[in-house]
Amino acid sequence: MPAPLPPHGRGSRLNPGNRFSDWQRDGFDDGWQDAGDTGPPPPATILLVERSRSVISRNTSPDVPFSQSINPYKGCEHGCAYCFARPGHAYLGLSPGLDFETHIVWKPDAPEILRRELASPRYRCLPIALGINTDGWQPVERRLRLSRHLLEILCETRHPVSIVTKSALIERDLDLLSDMARDNLVNVMFSVTTLDPQLARKLEPRAASPARRLAAMARLHQAGVPVGVLFAPLIPAINDHELERVLEASRQAGATQAGYVLLRLPNELKQLFADWLDSHFPDRAAHVHSLLRQMRGGALNDSQFGRRMRGQGVFADLYSQRLKRICARLGLNRERLALNTTAFRPPRSGTADSPQMPLF
Repeated sequence: MPAPLPPHGRGSRLNPGNRFSDWQRDGFDDGWQDAGDTGPPPPATILLVERSRSVISRNTSPDVPFSQSINPYKGCEHGCAYCFARPGHAYLGLSPGLDFETHIVWKPDAPEILRRELASPRYRCLPIALGINTDGWQPVERRLRLSRHLLEILCETRHPVSIVTKSALIERDLDLLSDMARDNLVNVMFSVTTLDPQLARKLEPRAASPARRLAAMARLHQAGVPVGVLFAPLIPAINDHELERVLEASRQAGATQAGYVLLRLPNELKQLFADWLDSHFPDRAAHVHSLLRQMRGGALNDSQFGRRMRGQGVFADLYSQRLKRICARLGLNRERLALNTTAFRPPRSGTADSPQMPLF
């Protein structure tokens, strides 16, 4: 029998304990469950405020095409069952399960801090990736507008930015994106994992439908914004057969860049994804795990640079060859987009409304 489904609109039904805690929860049947009881209502979203000393994170990873990033949010309402960022919620004293989807941390002072960091005489302009760990345009962004405020500062200072999202909400900021595109300051990659709306509803319960994402991609392309597609994650025996179809549909919507990432299962994500498989695909759960182990050196996860995004072995090589062939046929990845860093102008001293002029 399949495991019970997650709460409506959520990706995980589990809320495992925090691995850094001194105690752990363990559920049990106390005999009081009424057969007619439908259970508690779906959990609501709770917003938590975080105060930061800096907002620009830096990395030296050879696996990602950026060295600077900003994450306006921790946790994500999209509820993607496979999200590699889920284990990070443990550092907040929260669970990577339902807490990750329902307890969203945001940084209201992030725009002020970003302005201060960009104004520093020691700052060196390099492209910033906005909303990489969790989606900067997830549902709460509609009312908080935090990603937009950050994008406004990047636009004002003519700072290059790259974006990855699966939200059609990014269309709201087309005025800023098209302005930046004129100076080669922006590119937007849409994460599209499937064209099947039923599968998408299981994988990403609160994300925009695949068709809606492609429509947003086309609208940005028509406005002159460079767009691309990330088939991420590629999950063997679940969505891997759609790689070519997704790239074809994205090319029609204006994509010029394409890539994929093999499913990653760090820390608690192994348990969470296994439960998701038992809920939605119990007939092929063992097969999915077997294929992953064949591409991860016998384990379910491999954190080594150079392998963690693509895997290794026969099946990993096959996926890589498929990507190269479809990209060659569609004319994708012909040129590597290099964003312009020469137009950057540091923000003025003081606040955005300050009349104070710089001394030099």
